[in-house]
Amino acid sequence: MGSMSEPTLRAVLFDRDDTIAYTDPDVYREAAAWIAQTFGLGPDAALHALRDQWRARALTWWDLRSQAQEDAFWADYGTELTGRLGLPPEAAAQLMATYPYEVYMKPVPHAREVLLELRARGLKVGVLSNTLPSIDRTLRAVGLDDLVDVAVATCVVGVHKPDAGAYLHAAGALGVAPAEVLFVDDKAENVAAAQALGMQAVQIDLRGEVRGAIHDLRAVLDRVPGPPRAR
Repeated sequence: MGSMSEPTLRAVLFDRDDTIAYTDPDVYREAAAWIAQTFGLGPDAALHALRDQWRARALTWWDLRSQAQEDAFWADYGTELTGRLGLPPEAAAQLMATYPYEVYMKPVPHAREVLLELRARGLKVGVLSNTLPSIDRTLRAVGLDDLVDVAVATCVVGVHKPDAGAYLHAAGALGVAPAEVLFVDDKAENVAAAQALGMQAVQIDLRGEVRGAIHDLRAVLDRVPGPPRAR
């Protein structure tokens, strides 16, 4: 009896942050400079307030389930931020409209090139991110939304990576079996969870520090059917 062949790869599922997009620290400095000029504050104090506010609210959004709940979250966030800055609450709307969450994000190098090539090879492209409901808006901001077939924000699903339910939901939304998915994420525990479900999976480390990880998004193309990429 012959051995069974490997399942055909039909989709590539990416994490978002530090995989296909990243938070650009230069935007924090731009926002601080704008706050300083607009409200007459010191840029260093504004920069510290921006960073401290994000740290204070990091992961406090995990229970959000809808865009309406997220909108309320950001309204509260803006009010808290103006408090840190010593500004009146009415300044929050202007601040949050000028520098909303997605403005801080940029695509990683070669992101659009890689997603285009995956689509050209007949593969579906998905994104599975432990993030707020506004995932479509953030992908649009980094210029990748038109190349993504399915974008799953785990807040909407109500279960976050590395829980198996997050991966199974994304595979189901893509219309493929877990074994037909290549999963790419910057966190080792998320990669291990995908592998436990039968997905092919690889860790990405854009800083070049993790042994065994890929360090350039273009290396994903070496793991899917199609011509090898030019070196």
